[in-house]
Amino acid sequence: QVQLVESGGGLVQAGGSLRLSCAASGRTFSSYAMGWFRQAPGKEREFVAAITGSGRRTDYTDSVTGRFTISRDNAKNTVYLQMNSLKPEDTAVYYCAASNTILQVTTDRLVDYWGQGTQVTVSS
Repeated sequence: QVQLVESGGGLVQAGGSLRLSCAASGRTFSSYAMGWFRQAPGKEREFVAAITGSGRRTDYTDSVTGRFTISRDNAKNTVYLQMNSLKPEDTAVYYCAASNTILQVTTDRLVDYWGQGTQVTVSS
């Protein structure tokens, strides 16, 4: 079992930055691919970013490429999402996710573990 706890959400003006963190329980954190999803009001949850267990490979949805960066610190059992140049359309609840492979962690129905979510609101 893996428990995921997100933090770092909040209210920011358009053009600003936030860094989300996701702390994971368990002693096998480095064996999991980690990801971030988001869900805006009235919309389905969508994939945002993912990273392999080693951290050597990352993947992003097109709308955040060049603005968001996913990273991880396996010594701290933590994955991060650095969000720059934020836009009002980035407003959503952001969820941390864990699965065995990066392919799985980019696909909502294949995610093994979810965090509880953290709200990000970008004002115009």
